Order: sequence, then structure tokens, then C-alpha cells
Amino acid sequence: MALEQEVLKKAQAWTQEPYDLQTRQQAEQLISEGGDALTDAFYRDLDFGTGGLRGVMGVGTNRINRYTLGMATQGLCNYLKKQLPGEALKVAIAHDSRNNSKSFARQVAEVLAANEVQVYLFEDLRPTPELSFSIRHLKCQAGIVITASHNPPEYNGYKVYWEDGGQLVPPHDKGVIEEVRKVRPEEVQFATETDRIHSIGMDVDNAYLEELGRQSLSDAGKKDLKIVFTPIHGTSITLMPTALKNSGFTQLTVIDEQSTPDGDFPTVKSPNPEEAAALNLAVEKAREIGADLVIGTDPDADRVGLAIRTPEGEIELINGNQAASILIYYMLENWQAKGKLNGRQFVAKTIVTTELIDRMAEHYQVACPSVLTGFKWIAEIIRKKEGQSQFIAGGEESYGYMIGDFVRDKDAIASGVMLAEAAAWAKSNGSSLYQMLIEIYHKFGFYLEALVSVTKKGRKGAEEINAMMERFRIAPPTEIGGEKVVRRLDYKSLLNTNLETGGETSIDLPQSNVIQFITDKGSKITARPSGTEPKIKFYFSVHAELDEPDQFKQVKEQLEDRIAKMKASLES
Repeated sequence: MALEQEVLKKAQAWTQEPYDLQTRQQAEQLISEGGDALTDAFYRDLDFGTGGLRGVMGVGTNRINRYTLGMATQGLCNYLKKQLPGEALKVAIAHDSRNNSKSFARQVAEVLAANEVQVYLFEDLRPTPELSFSIRHLKCQAGIVITASHNPPEYNGYKVYWEDGGQLVPPHDKGVIEEVRKVRPEEVQFATETDRIHSIGMDVDNAYLEELGRQSLSDAGKKDLKIVFTPIHGTSITLMPTALKNSGFTQLTVIDEQSTPDGDFPTVKSPNPEEAAALNLAVEKAREIGADLVIGTDPDADRVGLAIRTPEGEIELINGNQAASILIYYMLENWQAKGKLNGRQFVAKTIVTTELIDRMAEHYQVACPSVLTGFKWIAEIIRKKEGQSQFIAGGEESYGYMIGDFVRDKDAIASGVMLAEAAAWAKSNGSSLYQMLIEIYHKFGFYLEALVSVTKKGRKGAEEINAMMERFRIAPPTEIGGEKVVRRLDYKSLLNTNLETGGETSIDLPQSNVIQFITDKGSKITARPSGTEPKIKFYFSVHAELDEPDQFKQVKEQLEDRIAKMKASLES
């Protein structure tokens, strides 16, 4: 009852000034209808997760709209002024192809301008990684991108970046949201004079593309590689074709049906390259024209999906762990061949990303720290190691990769070009990405991963996810899929527990609501509520040695069987 009264009180506030007439009418409509729609819109305030502020568009404190974005921006302004007193503040802003993104970006710019901040607003949609790049390029203290990445069409969001080009991490993330919570709607300033808003575009594009060009390791085979590319109605259409052309690729086919930016994403059920269906049109075209490689990016161009040609001539999708492994292997192998490894380099990955990368890094004598999920943590390591160690590349299982440190977030443009370069290099050597992957498994161990996402929407869904995580802590499984659980890593308590001896060691990472179980066969099972979607995710990782390359399919079947048993075990 207390919650219902609180929801009603918050909703009634939205039927009065300073909210505009349309907003007031929509809030009144929600109140008259009542039920879950009203509760979900007002039962909480949107908070920063692994991807910042993200939610369904609409009226309410738990929605993305002019006012929640305005209060977030006013809070950010207040925080910047406290942290950087007396400095002439500059903030860069970009937006993706989603519905309302352009108008939201303009409204956010107006709030900044009203707070005497110089704003550098991209003239039109641009990839999120270019926003990260622009912050340091233009010497800004912060950046904002309006995007909900690969979420469904009804979502939008607001990512904040600090002066290093990385997303907010502690203490700034909590500091900003504390300031946001202090802001009342009537305190949000919207500019009437907009001379502080400066349009940016091609100059920043060219600077980004120049930096990308410096990352190239080989020109071999580029003119012989056939590529099919789809932006899935997103922002990568503004840069990817030019980036590939500049790198030397001449045989590029763009999927026309998905080349126009469109926030409704009309040709796909979900604009997420992690889902096979999102690349269907591109895969069909690749089969038709005999392409070597399919590249598909999400709406804000920070994630990239790949499909590669098999020896049998089929086009086969690969997952994020496999693409990250190929990318990092290619870079390490070529850095070593060019004599660029001297013991001061590092790669990075997240705690749910394949440990195959750790094995490769060890072989090349390159450090490989594992961080919490979210590329902001990789950016933080780059910042901390700046001037001491050189970052080569990083990856996470959710189709995000980064090369070099000129961008401090996952980057589908740069990593897409580099993966195409790896494919061309392999082809010039009489191989392919498919064969390269098998060679990696043979050399370093066959690691196979799988992901299961369970969607639980709304307040009730959030409660169910929390209860599920608490059960794992209170009554952890003793075995999963017939394999004995020997170790538990709880990133909330930051304790690594040996379940056989009871011994505990601390985990040297920030707190996070994540639990991992390690079995006696070295398998890893992770439970993690998503920070950007109403989901709980289960990650499975198993491995075995691949003694001979021709045993690939046989060993793969064995590993798939182990994962199937683990999934069944958790479902029972």
C-alpha cells in the first residue's frame, strides 16, 4: 500500500507545472488507468547501470523523456562545476538513429548551454565510439550520447563520459547520480540563447578515421576479400563504408534494405547483432555473392557481429568470444612479428569473457587483466596504466571490442575494420578466419561458451531476479551438469570461496551483483543481472584440449553436450 501511495503521489506531481501540457495530460491518463503501467512508470527513478541511464520512452520517473534527461543533465552540470571549479567547461554530444534521439540530444544541449557550458553537438547521428574519441580530441571535460544501444525500439538512453573518453566509473558515476537526485524538475534550466551550442561533423570524422588508419598491421589480401556489411538501420552507415574503403577494401556490398537509419528497425525483430536473425539479410546476400565475411553493427555502432565462410562454403555466425579471440590473436601475432612486444603491453577482457584470451596473452607474455562487465572498466585500466603500459586490444563476450586507446569504449567501426584486415591476412596466407579459429583452439585450448538470458520485466521481474541471486548466495548448487562445484566467486561480497576447504580470499575489483561457480573440470558458470535490460544472464564456459585440428567437430560436440547438461541442471 505504501508503494502504491508513493507511486500515485509521484504521478500526480507530473500533472502540474513545470511539466508541459502534453506531459500533464499523459500523466493524468496513466493515473486514470492505474495498474502496472502506472506503477512501472513511477515506482522508481532511473539509475546508472553498466551503460548509464536507459529505459522505455514515455512519461514518468522510470522513463526516458525530456524531464528525466533534463534532470540528469542539470545534475551533471552541477557535478562538473563542483569537481572543476572555475574551469571553462566543454561537453560533446552525439546521438544514434533511435526515435526521439535527435530531439533529446538538442534538449540536453540546451540544458548545458543554459548552465554556461560550451557544447559540441554532432550535426547528425554518429557512432558512440566517435563520441568517445571527440571528447579528448576537442579537450572536453565530459561527453553525452543519446542511445539505447541494441535495446528494442521503445527504449532510449543517456550515456555519460568523463574527460578521458571513458564512461563514468566510481566515484564519478555515484557522484553524478547523487547530484541528479537533488535536482527538482523546476530547477532544470533550458537555454533560450543557444550561441554556446557548436555544430561538429566532418572535421571530427576525418580525425577519427586518421587515427583508425594508424592501427593497421597489414595490407595483405584486402583487394581480394569480399565483405557484406549491414548497419541494421543504425549509425555505422556514416563511417563504416568509408573506413573500410580507406583501409583498402574494394569489394564491399552494403545491404540496401538496412542502410537507412530508422528507429523502428523495420527489417528486424531486434537490432542486436548478438541475435542471429538480425544478420539474416546480410548472410543471405553473402551466400548469393560468395562473400568471405559478414559485418553487422548495432544502432549506435559499438557492437559488431560477424559471419564467416567455412571450408564447405557455408556462411556461419561466430559469437563474441570467438570474434574477440580472433581479433586479439591477430593483433598479438602481428605485434610480435613486427617486434613491437617488449613486456610493457597489455590486453584486457571482462570476467565473463573467454579465458582463451588469458591463455593467448600468457603465450605472448602480455598482461591480461580481467574486469567487471562493461567497457568502462577497460577504459579505467587504460587510464590508470597510461604512460606505463601500452594497450593493444580488449574484448567482451557481448560483441564489443576495442583496438588501441584512441577510443575509450567498445568500437564496432575500428574493430570491424581490424577483423576484416585479419580475414584478408588469413586469406592471403591460404587460410580463413574459420581455419584461424581452429588453429587458435589447437594451440591454446578449445574454449566454448554459451549465454542464456531470462527476461523479467517491470517491478515484479526485478524482485524475481533479486530473489534468484539471493538463492545462489544462501543455497549455492553443489554440482552443475554433473560437475562438482569447487569454488564460488561472489562479486557482491568480494569473496572467492573454496567450497571444499571453506577457505576465502578477497577479490580485488569493485562490488557488483555477480556470482560465478567453478567446477572440478574448470568450467565456469556466471549469473549476472543485466545493467541495461530487465534480464538475468547466465554465462557458461567449458574447455578441453584440441590435440589435432581435425578433431574440431568431435570435441565441439562434447563441449556442447557439457553446456547442455549445465543449462538443464540450472533449469531443474
